[in-house]
Amino acid sequence: MYRTLLVDDERIILDGISSMVDWPRHRTELIGTAQNGIAAYERIVLESPDIVITDIRMPGLDGLGLVAKTYASHPHIRFIILSGFSEFEYANKAMQYGVKHYLLKPTNENKIAAALDEIVAELDAASDQQAFIANMKQRFQRMVPHVKDQVLKEFVTNKTYGAQDLNYYRSLFEYDFDRPVQLLLFQLEGPAEFEYLFAIKNIAEDILESTLLSTTIGNHVLILIEEPGDAEALQEQLADIRLTFLQYYKHDVTIAVSSLGEMIRARALYQETLQCLNYRFYLGEGGIITAKDILAPSPQPLDDYEFDEERILIPVRSGHLQEAEEVLSELFAPLKSAQLDIGMVKTYAIQQFISLIRLDDPQRINENYKKLPLLLEMNTLQAMQDFLSATVREIAERYYEQNVVKHTSIVRKVIDIIDDQLGNPDLSLNFVAGEMLYMNADYLGKLFKKETGEKFSNYVMKARMKLATQLISAQPDIKIFELAERLGFGDNPQYFSQVFKKQFGCTPSEYMKGTENSAF
Repeated sequence: MYRTLLVDDERIILDGISSMVDWPRHRTELIGTAQNGIAAYERIVLESPDIVITDIRMPGLDGLGLVAKTYASHPHIRFIILSGFSEFEYANKAMQYGVKHYLLKPTNENKIAAALDEIVAELDAASDQQAFIANMKQRFQRMVPHVKDQVLKEFVTNKTYGAQDLNYYRSLFEYDFDRPVQLLLFQLEGPAEFEYLFAIKNIAEDILESTLLSTTIGNHVLILIEEPGDAEALQEQLADIRLTFLQYYKHDVTIAVSSLGEMIRARALYQETLQCLNYRFYLGEGGIITAKDILAPSPQPLDDYEFDEERILIPVRSGHLQEAEEVLSELFAPLKSAQLDIGMVKTYAIQQFISLIRLDDPQRINENYKKLPLLLEMNTLQAMQDFLSATVREIAERYYEQNVVKHTSIVRKVIDIIDDQLGNPDLSLNFVAGEMLYMNADYLGKLFKKETGEKFSNYVMKARMKLATQLISAQPDIKIFELAERLGFGDNPQYFSQVFKKQFGCTPSEYMKGTENSAF
């Protein structure tokens, strides 16, 4: 029902029209009457009717004045003007306020009904139009994020997008794009599931204060921001994004940050962020990579560098894990400095991996070869080095365990020889290695010290001194020169006494007297 107000200074006309019109039949409702323009306008302000039927001549505020005043404050209200024949030209002025319906007095029910029906149809059409426009605006608002998503994607990937397109979207998004902008490119470290990309995009939009446009391109999230007022604040926000995503999804993210530039250069800025992500191969997963990183000093040339995978094999075979890992680091350090092509680096890594697994047991070689695809899929130099380090550790530890058994057996033989040869003045490391075990003396000395914690010569000397005290305890009257001969000092009892005193703080004679006194 459309609400209708009836205005006329003649009560008989008000009563007549009020009663003779079947208001509901014409989808209207008479909400009241007024006898002059002033009273009518007060009702209009209070109740805002849809239709006003008014006489043109009234005291105080006439019909034309009511139309003008109402048009200024309530332009949606429709009027039907009642006028005498002589007032037609006067009533015609109302058309400038959009009034289309006026009826000559005297009128009748049919004329008023026809006018009402026309206005109701007009109001229906206007309502439908407003509903349609509102629906379109609502649908457009729902589409705006998708449009923005696509616009950013086109600007960074489509070479044909230029100033004309920018001007169009400038008005569409109500942003002038005149200030410098930056691009942020997010690389997920883990499975690139859409849920994760969606999460990164939303977390970033919530934390960043100046997001203009955002989209996903392949396995990346791309966000366009206004020039940040504080570069340090931006770094903190990016760190918050990483931390928030890590807390919820247990995966890290690498963020590439372009330099500042005009929106028209968005494609170049995007290429810059992709270059930043390439440096992720050398800088490692996670973290923030800026345009300054890729403008760092030029990579160091390798010149005559040779990736000698054989260097690491000797310490691995020996079971010397620390030395092997140090060699691995030395091999990879120049690759990082030179920033070679990723494919070339992978070639070196594969070469090293194959040389390592050939050291392993034959039955394990096939199992190790199955790990090769893992190495091929790695996207950072550090990941490759860690992978090779794990391989080095695994194989070196097996060699170490094998060598420990072997080395322990050799050292036991050496100790047995020492115990048996303590009285031999020729007992020495060279003698045992060359004459008894047929081994390299330096290697045997290192092996002996590693197992016993003592140098060979120190161990022999302590063993001789220990035996000396045992002999003195068993034979308190034994002669010093006899001890010297029996303990391998030959005919040099003086040297024996010096060594004994150094070991126990007293001479053999003093030691003997002390033993005698303790016996009583």
